[in-house]
Amino acid sequence: MKKLLASTCLVFGLLGGVSVSNAAECGSVTIASMNWQSAEVLSNLDKFILNEGYGCSAEITIGDTVPTITSMAEKGQPDIAPEAWIDLLPDVVKKGTDEGRIIKVGSPLPDGGVQGWWIPKYIADAHPEIKTIGDALKHPELFPAPEDPSKGAVINGPQGWGGTVVTTQLYNGFGAEKAGFTLVDTGSAAGLDGAIAKAYERKEGFLTYYWSPTALLGKYEMVKLEPGVSHDAAEWKRCNTVADCPDPKPNAWPVDTIVTLVAKPFSERVDPEVMEYLNKRSWSNETVSKLMAWMTDNQASGEEGAKQFLEENEDLWTKWVSPEAAEKIKAAL
Repeated sequence: MKKLLASTCLVFGLLGGVSVSNAAECGSVTIASMNWQSAEVLSNLDKFILNEGYGCSAEITIGDTVPTITSMAEKGQPDIAPEAWIDLLPDVVKKGTDEGRIIKVGSPLPDGGVQGWWIPKYIADAHPEIKTIGDALKHPELFPAPEDPSKGAVINGPQGWGGTVVTTQLYNGFGAEKAGFTLVDTGSAAGLDGAIAKAYERKEGFLTYYWSPTALLGKYEMVKLEPGVSHDAAEWKRCNTVADCPDPKPNAWPVDTIVTLVAKPFSERVDPEVMEYLNKRSWSNETVSKLMAWMTDNQASGEEGAKQFLEENEDLWTKWVSPEAAEKIKAAL
């Protein structure tokens, strides 16, 4: 019996040594959680996988795009920015990567950040000829304005949003007013979501500005209209994004590039398997939008959303991690 106990203690001692070794190889990790839902759930997903699968001691720090990326480029902290919209800070990101302070590690959202004008899927299915903004503007009767059904409506976001400025300029550039449309100011983010939800629940036709990935698009199936023109970066900068530009032209929304940023010191000290996970880890806009819809409906936190994803999408996330890490993560759920 004493021999059995001794051998058992030896085994647990060895296993404990392995656990400590893994933690030492990974060590403490700071993960930036940006102040929007998709970034919140992704940072919690990384925390759970790194801690449970790779023996890290990861903690989340609350941040936002500009201060987080600037801090990583200048100070090497935090260690990871899981969902970095780098087109918002191109000069800082370029300087940081050129100087070897930060590195881009794959893309968590390879679809990119997608903005544009959307119609409900039931309208798109009933009218397959409507594929572009120009097609939709030929049919104001399918997208009646709430205050004046004799006109069509383009539902806009609240004042202060860049997307609201662009939608106003595209409304003018595409000649929507001459086509019999009016521009609807929803007043707030809640007002925009409310207008969409109300029309969708009633199965009414509507044409609206929106973006992906979002919880709302996870709940309501919508189709983004093609602009019918190529993206003109110079024209976009000159006029489409400038509120008082008098002569906007039709243009296409650019797709925002989203990557995972890692501080160079972290990449050099951490186990290569951790970097391999961060390189592989990605999900579609549709996947994360549906997850965010579940979080919204259930008033779930980022941590709860991460666990929901892991429990329901084993076939996806197990491709990101090593077999050994996968077993540890499953056991921790």
